[in-house]
Amino acid sequence: MISGFATSQGTEDFSNKMGALTQNYKKIHDLTLSNVGIGTYLGNVDSQTDALVTEAVRKSILSGINVIDTAINYRAQKAERSIGKAISDLITQGKINRNQIFVSTKNGYVTNDGDVNEDFWTYIQREYAKPGIIKANDISSGYHCMTIPYLSDQLERSLKNLGLECIDLMYLHNSVEGQPDITRDEFLKNLENVFIFYEKMRKDGKIRFYGMATWECYRVSKDNPNHLSLSDTVSLAKNIGGDEHGFRFIQLPFNLYYDQALMQKNQLVNGTQMNLLDAAKELDIGVFTSVPLMQGRLLSGGTVPEFGGIVQSSLRCLQFVRSTPGVLAPLVGQKSQSHVDQNLQIMKIPPLSQSEFDDLLKKLVN
Repeated sequence: MISGFATSQGTEDFSNKMGALTQNYKKIHDLTLSNVGIGTYLGNVDSQTDALVTEAVRKSILSGINVIDTAINYRAQKAERSIGKAISDLITQGKINRNQIFVSTKNGYVTNDGDVNEDFWTYIQREYAKPGIIKANDISSGYHCMTIPYLSDQLERSLKNLGLECIDLMYLHNSVEGQPDITRDEFLKNLENVFIFYEKMRKDGKIRFYGMATWECYRVSKDNPNHLSLSDTVSLAKNIGGDEHGFRFIQLPFNLYYDQALMQKNQLVNGTQMNLLDAAKELDIGVFTSVPLMQGRLLSGGTVPEFGGIVQSSLRCLQFVRSTPGVLAPLVGQKSQSHVDQNLQIMKIPPLSQSEFDDLLKKLVN
């Protein structure tokens, strides 16, 4: 198990030594983080994909990316293991130190183990039900479980999969969307219990920060039953952990199609209605974004208008997202050698300035 976690000095050293442009790093919570991260969501559950993901993570880190994102259910735990191998190899080779990289994972969804050849429900019954980790009615119709025994079990598995003593950021994964069967009051009580658990794990040194990785709740309109107030979520964390609470990051979809975080004023902060990205800035919450390429659907010809002299559509997608005020970094999934090499070119060009972004946004809206 590799000790340590991302630190102020370590992440700053990383930004200075990896050859990427200094403009491609952002400071938040005393950390220096790349404005593009690598995601590890999709892929077959096999050893060939393991090797591709490990190499993609390795190349991404060596190209200046120090934000690595995963989840325990991605590729049935194998995504975490592929990341763990890449990190371990790079540290063993003296290429990086643990304190230079920021690793996030997620828990909440019920998952099996891709390295165990067993039927899904047989595995769930043997691993979780028989030992009493999951009880009757704990699993929602969305295959989600946010009880403390389950989340505790999943955290221990994630630490083992990643080979780390401490995870920089633990997200509760799609909790609103994954728990459609309970009332809002029940959900908020469960969320309070989860935050209490995460704060304890911070004190135990197993996680540094926690957050919520979401799909709908922070970007839908207030009349949507899945809507969640970011301000209320932060208040909940403060009630539990005080001003030094660990709820410091969220993740949600954002791209040229899923633009609600920027375009919709659905959050109320200190009496002012604002969009999610402005609300996060006001509340000192870092925002990572998912599906910057919309799983490839934004790459077809003519979908993304040309701007900034960037020829490749994937780079234009990344440039738009990472240049959006309030976004820390888009998390791009990449595995094949050609896609990795192509997407990593983004670290060789600077993001758009505020005026350049404003001009582009006017062009896109009109």
